Amino acid sequence: MRHRSRPFAALSLSLAAFGALTGATTGTSVTVTVTELRNTKGVVRACLTGNAKDWPNCKVAATSQKVVTEAGTSVTLKFENVAPGTYAIAIAHDENNNGKMDRAMLLMPKEGYGFSRDAKVVMGPPSFKAAAFAVGGEPLSQSIKMRYMF
Repeated sequence: MRHRSRPFAALSLSLAAFGALTGATTGTSVTVTVTELRNTKGVVRACLTGNAKDWPNCKVAATSQKVVTEAGTSVTLKFENVAPGTYAIAIAHDENNNGKMDRAMLLMPKEGYGFSRDAKVVMGPPSFKAAAFAVGGEPLSQSIKMRYMF
């Protein structure tokens, strides 16, 4: 009987080694549907971070993921290999595709923006806590409404 378990042990080790060699990663996916874009110009930029200090700019690559896709009337974005934890997402409709949020009077965004949980904006971006959501082992989906001030 003991010899029958050896092939299973060998198979398990082989599969683990194959995963390591092919770069297989752990985690789940977070799919975001962005709605109410006012036009199809430019791109939609999104960042997901689990670091409250990196919110909402996602400048620390080790603690964030960024996704960029062509704008449309609605857009679906997907973050892959997201480890379990607490995260928040910020999105921007970069209509002129210049890589930054254009502002009026140095403060108010001229382009669209949105946040996970559709967290409200009051005199600046919402807190990480207001936009935060939990990621477990199962794929997760959510919708974010694009907002415009002008």
